[in-house]
Amino acid sequence: MPDLASRTLAFLEQRALALPVIPMLQPADPFLDTAGEALRRRIFLSEGETGETLCLRPEFTIPVCRHHIASAADTPARYGYCGPVFRQKRQDGPAGANEFVQAGIEDLGDADHAAADARSLADALALIAALAPGLQPRVMLGDEALFGALLKALKLPDVWAARLLRFFGDAAKLDAALKSMGAPVATSDRFAGMNRAALIAALEPEMEAAGLLEAGGRTPEDIAERILEKRALAQGGVSASARAVIALWLKMEANLGASLDAIDAFARAHRLHLDGARDAFAARLKAIRDAGVDVTRIRFSAAFGRPLDYYSSMQFEAFAPGGTLPLAGGGRYDRLLTLLGAARPIPGVGFSLWLDRVQAAAGRPSS
Repeated sequence: MPDLASRTLAFLEQRALALPVIPMLQPADPFLDTAGEALRRRIFLSEGETGETLCLRPEFTIPVCRHHIASAADTPARYGYCGPVFRQKRQDGPAGANEFVQAGIEDLGDADHAAADARSLADALALIAALAPGLQPRVMLGDEALFGALLKALKLPDVWAARLLRFFGDAAKLDAALKSMGAPVATSDRFAGMNRAALIAALEPEMEAAGLLEAGGRTPEDIAERILEKRALAQGGVSASARAVIALWLKMEANLGASLDAIDAFARAHRLHLDGARDAFAARLKAIRDAGVDVTRIRFSAAFGRPLDYYSSMQFEAFAPGGTLPLAGGGRYDRLLTLLGAARPIPGVGFSLWLDRVQAAAGRPSS
């Protein structure tokens, strides 16, 4: 591993990236608020002397973005990193360590989203090639913005569209949501008649009495939004034709080189206008080709997404041949920096790579 880490740092330095020092101990709230349930369950939490909830660094994207905001750095800016991250072992997944080394690049503020997306994907594949020469990873790529454009074109009620977008990339939850869309969702509401402010006011003392406000989980605001969502879902379902189109979309796969033709054919067949999301996808595809990436090595899946809530558009993962765990994964996260406190919207895209998995894929013994 030291050999791979040193070679990774050399790769990052060759690209003239800023290499910020990111503390291992981090405030937990930014991760709990923006990273999503899959990561929240695996964070090592602690409490500081002042009562602040802290955590061992579970990933680098959020703290690198916070570093960029705190330092008031100009954009565009590109950051690299290589260091340990800490996550609790998954009870429902393969065995693994609680501590492992991640490396990656975060690309912030580039107005040319297509070029930045292509550069991120190309850098991820180039880093794998530098660390594991001869390895031919298979790559999966999806686009949450395209899925959102589909839901908009189908004129789904906002609450249903938001529900499906929240589950993008989680096949089981998306399937369950689609099955439930045919009829109103049964719900019991002991807070009937309360608006959002009243819900929060009623929930806060209950959660405080139960010790839930200090537990680092859902906030009264989160639960209030969920209650309001259930009320809206209870008012009606979605037509069978719309559900059928969504189900067909989620089954669409193609070689990335043929993906735009497949998307356009689908839109024509169902009389859908995907507008800006389609054009952004086309621009990205051209930029990926221009970056020298072999698109025949990449599989586009309309249902593919990663289990992190902050992604907003392109998402990708690279796997060793026959492997089930990603060697690298990344995507675009244009909402994240605003959620973390940036005074103005700052677009972002990046990727992380697991050095232990690359080492295993390359067949190298541990150092």
